[in-house]
Amino acid sequence: MKPSPDALRTARRRYVVVTLLFWLPIGLGFGTAVLLFTERGLGLAAVAACFAAHSVTAAVLELPTGGLSDVLGRRPVLAAAGLLNTAALTLQAVVASPAMLAVSMALMGAGRALSSGPAEAWYVDTVQAHGGPDADLRTGLAHGGTASSVGLGAGSLVGGTLPLLIGLGPDLGSWLARVTGGAVVPMSVPRLTGAAVAVVFVLYVLSALREPPRAPSTLRGVLRGVPATVLDGVRLGAREVTVRRVLLSAAAAGVGLAAMELLLPVRAAGVTGALESGALAYSLVGCAGFALAGCGSALAPLTARWTRSGERAVLAGLGVSACGLALLGVTALSVSPLAIGVALVGYGLFYLGLGSAGPNENELLHRRVTSAQRATALSVQSLALQVTAGLSGIVLGAVPAGAGPWLLAGAAVLCGALLWVRGPTAVSVAQPEGKGGEAVVQTRG
Repeated sequence: MKPSPDALRTARRRYVVVTLLFWLPIGLGFGTAVLLFTERGLGLAAVAACFAAHSVTAAVLELPTGGLSDVLGRRPVLAAAGLLNTAALTLQAVVASPAMLAVSMALMGAGRALSSGPAEAWYVDTVQAHGGPDADLRTGLAHGGTASSVGLGAGSLVGGTLPLLIGLGPDLGSWLARVTGGAVVPMSVPRLTGAAVAVVFVLYVLSALREPPRAPSTLRGVLRGVPATVLDGVRLGAREVTVRRVLLSAAAAGVGLAAMELLLPVRAAGVTGALESGALAYSLVGCAGFALAGCGSALAPLTARWTRSGERAVLAGLGVSACGLALLGVTALSVSPLAIGVALVGYGLFYLGLGSAGPNENELLHRRVTSAQRATALSVQSLALQVTAGLSGIVLGAVPAGAGPWLLAGAAVLCGALLWVRGPTAVSVAQPEGKGGEAVVQTRG
């Protein structure tokens, strides 16, 4: 098959735009979520319960929604994710009931589960359809990783600035509350803005993400096909060496991310000396983390060329992340300027390495799965990260404060890196007779 450069560039551009439009609304609410909920009268325990509703819903639906994408198609599942995000963000902007806020977070969790995999699966399917099975995937995956980081980072900056700008206006906040009967407050505006962006996301998905028509399927056929697809994806992760390494690496990354989310806000407050200033510092550092992860994603193809294989590129990226966690650990008990500087370097290395490893891991994953399993495999990968992050957060929280939690997380990420020390596994794709050309992945060595 002769590659079509125009079609490949178009697919890459549309994948980047879809990724950016999905993560931008999430970023808009990143820095104001807790503040909005507490302004509505929720205590911290109730806020935690709302966030738990998001996490539990996303984890429970992760695999079924991945199978749904493989059975029903990428475009309708992504559009449904955008509609759920629109409803969730709108609810969060206007309701004050703890129960309704929990429902809105559950809706957002369902949207997150639906969105996990379909856009990337659409991109890989389209590239391989126009460029053949050996077409370059890594560059587009790297651009997608950068786009998600840009969306989160830019969204967090804009979302954190909007309430401040409204407060500077002459009675603008009071006017909003008066016009809406108190339903909309300045902290609501980032979420209303995010809901508007989510509508644009849905329209773009429906118009731009074209895919070959699938065989008509009844509700019974969909319900029967999803569990079978999910089981196939789980079995693939159990028996295929490279897929198993990708899943275990995602789990290791989850431990590192849990350490960042759990320990860094406390560290920031300890350095600044107050919760309020610590929250501001954490928001700024978080934005820098998104930017560095995006830089790492952009560098992923170059890292693969330097190391001469995708496997060694993953090893290098996760190794850099582990070193970053180690630097945060050895400086955990000091607030001297030197220690803070070293900790910031460690923070940057963690996100830079993680961003670089991601596209290389996913490129290896897509070479080992068929189109019929692609979104499911990505959902299994996402679930491995989420579950490990949740469980390791409990463990890290029980470890005495200081260097211990950071070094434990660094050791976990290092173990994920060491999975890739062994050379690449040879893979062939066979076309069995009587299967209608269905690809079967076979592993040797």
